[in-house]
Amino acid sequence: MKKRELIQAVSDHTGLDKKTATAAVEGTIDVILANVAKGEIVNISGFAKFAKIKRPARMGRNPATGETIKIAAKTVAKITALKGFKDIALGAAPAPKLNKAGAAKAAPAKKAAPAKKKAVAKKAAPAKKAAPAKKKAVAKKAPAKRR
Repeated sequence: MKKRELIQAVSDHTGLDKKTATAAVEGTIDVILANVAKGEIVNISGFAKFAKIKRPARMGRNPATGETIKIAAKTVAKITALKGFKDIALGAAPAPKLNKAGAAKAAPAKKAAPAKKKAVAKKAAPAKKAAPAKKKAVAKKAPAKRR
């Protein structure tokens, strides 16, 4: 699911217009990113924990040569899925039901569609068979003369 699809799903589920849903989704992402950039841990209970972790310098080993090397200190982003998310993703708990506002609007259109198809089917001419493909004559080459 891409960001655009997420915004549409949030709009359908909550009943918000698309502009408000876009502002809500992008605002949530901006707040999470700003707080993690400051070094704070953002914990959305039952979903995920977002954090900025500082890893110290350490000694490592080159697996190809076995030589000991120094690994520099670095800062990494860490996202941890929490228990509620894992339970739903792995099927241990049922997924939440989504409201689909678009599905309710599409149902009447589906009922009307078969009536139109029947009317069109009566007017349509029977399909013609495709003409068989013509075979091309293959000219045989004369064998090359040897000297």
